[in-house]
Amino acid sequence: MPLDTLINLNKISVYQKSILILANVSLKIQKSEFVYLIGRTGSGKSSLLKILYADIPVVDGSAEVAGFDLRQMKNKQIPYLRRKIGIVFQDFQLLVDRSVKENLLFVMHATGWKDKNKINDRLEDVLQKVGLTTKAHKMPHQLSGGEQQRVVIARALINDPEIILADEPTGNLDPETSNGIMKLLFDISKTGRAVIMATHDYTLIERFPSRVIKCENGNLIEECPNSVDDEKIEYNPEVDTFNLDTNAASEAENKDETL
Repeated sequence: MPLDTLINLNKISVYQKSILILANVSLKIQKSEFVYLIGRTGSGKSSLLKILYADIPVVDGSAEVAGFDLRQMKNKQIPYLRRKIGIVFQDFQLLVDRSVKENLLFVMHATGWKDKNKINDRLEDVLQKVGLTTKAHKMPHQLSGGEQQRVVIARALINDPEIILADEPTGNLDPETSNGIMKLLFDISKTGRAVIMATHDYTLIERFPSRVIKCENGNLIEECPNSVDDEKIEYNPEVDTFNLDTNAASEAENKDETL
């Protein structure tokens, strides 16, 4: 795999609980790329992200992520792959009984950090990157939604990953806060990392245009950013986002919204 290629999938199938969700998937993503992953609920977006961090096995084709061959990789290697991948969740998944600093320390201790000076330097670095240097001792409930998401991004950056996977990172945020998170994610991609963001929010693609990959009818399709306008889109004024009409979703798509 070329040095600048961080993700190289070639003709793989994506299954969820024995159900084929995506077939014949081929995808290359380079350093510094920002890629949107779009599609209806149940179309395979989250399942594809799970493939990338080895939560779902690759059973055919070939797949390399951050220098790891996903088909040949042993289970004991999975933690090392995941240290090269930072994951940003929609629902934050912060430890509510611990401060911002303690949330980050938990990840650092779990991934083998021991040197106190290096730990403190890294904490200061990631908190500065996300604009939370004065919030280290705050508890999650004392932070706004946007600040909590910035903590999640800081947590994803702790181990200096090559790839950031963001699954609906703005789904629970207001439009203004979403813009701030998007600017931060684009800044992160400019540091040489690849950022892959699954989203239903098509207004973000208009405001922050970039490469668009679509999960549709069991296939992965490269799209021009403007082509999402051709979709049947329903406006939801309560959250100021556009969502695809899912009336045509298949039974398999609706079976598990976490696919």
